[in-house]
Amino acid sequence: MTTEESKGGGVSRRGFLTRVGATGGAGAMFATMGALGLAPSAEAATRVPFQPPRRSDFTLRGRGAARIAVLGAGVAGLAAAYELGKAGYDVTILEAQDRVGGRNRTLRGGDRLAEMGGDTQRIGFGKGVYMNAGPARIAQWMTTMDYCRELGVPLEVFTNSNADAYIYNQSAGMTAPVRWRTAKADVYGYISELLAKATDQGALDQRLTATDKERLLSFLSGFGAIGGRTAGFAYKGTDGRRGYTVNPGAAENAGTVLGPVPSLSDVLASGVGRSFSFEFGYSQAMLMFQPVGGMDAIPLALARAVGPGRIRTGAQVTRITNLAGGVEIEYEREGRTRTLAADYCIATLPPHILAKIPHNLGASVQSALGTPVPASTGKIGLEYRSRWWEDEERIYGGITNTDLDISTIWYPSHDYHAQRGLVVGYYNFGANSDAYARLTHAERLRRALDAGAKIHGDRYRQGIASSASIAWSRQQHVQGGWISWPSRGAEYALLNRPQGNVYFSGDWLSYEIAWQHGSFESARKVVTELHQRVLKG
Repeated sequence: MTTEESKGGGVSRRGFLTRVGATGGAGAMFATMGALGLAPSAEAATRVPFQPPRRSDFTLRGRGAARIAVLGAGVAGLAAAYELGKAGYDVTILEAQDRVGGRNRTLRGGDRLAEMGGDTQRIGFGKGVYMNAGPARIAQWMTTMDYCRELGVPLEVFTNSNADAYIYNQSAGMTAPVRWRTAKADVYGYISELLAKATDQGALDQRLTATDKERLLSFLSGFGAIGGRTAGFAYKGTDGRRGYTVNPGAAENAGTVLGPVPSLSDVLASGVGRSFSFEFGYSQAMLMFQPVGGMDAIPLALARAVGPGRIRTGAQVTRITNLAGGVEIEYEREGRTRTLAADYCIATLPPHILAKIPHNLGASVQSALGTPVPASTGKIGLEYRSRWWEDEERIYGGITNTDLDISTIWYPSHDYHAQRGLVVGYYNFGANSDAYARLTHAERLRRALDAGAKIHGDRYRQGIASSASIAWSRQQHVQGGWISWPSRGAEYALLNRPQGNVYFSGDWLSYEIAWQHGSFESARKVVTELHQRVLKG
């Protein structure tokens, strides 16, 4: 019996819903369908598309838009101000730094990069060369893509995974890097061989029918490029998946397949298979995107839409006071202490920075702000006078994965075949990032070049035109790449609720921490809640 035909109280569900719709309208019918399990539930209803506030929302309510103080001109703060501005809210953004974007920062020639307790770097990149010091890629499903479209930010493909990049695990005894495609061919090949042999010998008979076994063996044959039953399902690595020492060409040049194939034991010992899970992460899609010319195109576009008169840079917040009828924000700017009065406040600063600002929101809020743990991360940009990784090693974009203290090497996904290019010589985290953060830039450069030379040889040390490095733990007003929650418990829930007239927002209050998507989604959530509150009066 189908759902539509099932009976309830002598009346079919279809007939019952027809009566509900006729008397109560579509809304009543939809609600009833939800109760019957025939439509999205209340939980699913929270995933309805975001509806930006509109000026017309106030027309029939006889109310006006409120004054909003936004703390921080990062992506969350800019997005909140942008969306509220659509409805005519009087929004003022206070930003301690002399620029917008927060952790979304693109370094270019002529920029100055100061670090707490360190030197100030004067960036010497050539024309058109840049490094995305913070976020650098966007997955197709992320809300960030929607804002790029809405704001007219042009995009190009970011090569997140490249079969011709390398994997190198020095701690596993590897003496030379291996191409990603070669490592994958060997891991998939041997896994397929083992599973095929186990299947054929009856090890999975309790789970598989005879037909299932043949289907699985057929799949493994193609997945791992292994031999058939007569060949003992052996992996030989002879079909070219591992790569070639001489590429296929014309006439009788079939190419020379890369060899010899390492043993199963050597492949397992190398640990290269650990790298492949990277490709399966939902936020690490194979096809990703980046704004043309630098990631900071996003906050710059948001700032233009918000309006420069609404953004006060160089304004460091020194106190947050929640009042019965609004908020009062004290801040320092140009050597003077000033006060901003507003009806509501949206605080988007990192929680460990907010925890240092005096407020009257209570001990529980203070404790919650101190719960997330800042994460260390850093990058170095190496501008080369020639794009040798393309010319000599045929690497066009993508990421080399290592177990060295540099963690990864990124190759540019734009301006292919240009004269110069910038390689991200490390993008590292945690203890590795802390180790580099303690060094001067010159020391970071030497250490990164020594590590990278283990992948690319002495060529890696040659032809450098300029370089720049950033340690996010030493960036004033930020002091970390992102945060992590020990657990998403009461503290997380508390800060996701308004505390009097103060709201909190940022990627740190989302399930996509460290991604701009999390900032956008958190901003949308707060904008929706605040707007509904204002409308209700």
